[in-house]
Amino acid sequence: MTIRVLLVDDEELVRSGLRAVLDARDDIEVVGEAADGAVVVPLAARLRPDVVVMDIRMPLVDGIQATRDLRRRLPEPPRVLVVTTFGEDENVYAALAAGADGFLPKRARPAEIVGAVRVVAGGESLLFPAAIRSLAAQHAPAVASRPAPELTPREREVLVLVARGLSNGEIAGELYLGLQTVKTHVSALLRKLGARDRTQAVIAAYESGLVPLR
Repeated sequence: MTIRVLLVDDEELVRSGLRAVLDARDDIEVVGEAADGAVVVPLAARLRPDVVVMDIRMPLVDGIQATRDLRRRLPEPPRVLVVTTFGEDENVYAALAAGADGFLPKRARPAEIVGAVRVVAGGESLLFPAAIRSLAAQHAPAVASRPAPELTPREREVLVLVARGLSNGEIAGELYLGLQTVKTHVSALLRKLGARDRTQAVIAAYESGLVPLR
């Protein structure tokens, strides 16, 4: 299966470099380019990419808002991989909170770029839980910034383990539960937290105070 990629960056040189790296792989095809987040939604609706490689800083609509627009306006939005320069932790956190599936520094090597696209296309997140906690500790408000949903004691236990980065199988072993039971709890957590994936669930858990930052 070929991974379809849309490149969104206001620097033509960056887009050209990314296209050269990605198109050289047999399993990846760059299906389009855009110079601003303002055109991402209609372009994604027409081209149907699997992954959008998105710059954060753009002149009209930045990558954070463009990611948010994709999530809100498309019934089946593509995965989003944001690219950033050094020192933009605050923007990275905002992009993840808006629904991005991972981030990659612009200085990344070609093999890292290709690997990141493949990981995100496969439904995984590029950001380890420890990094999420670090970003949340730096940029989330000192007090809970969103209301905490009502969770059962078991759901809280599962959420803490999700925040530690455990897989469903590892959670099942830790809590002596069946794998399907864990999957049911995780699905309930995502629904109650209004999260589309585990990364979003962990961010929501920190911002609502359900999981301590320290």
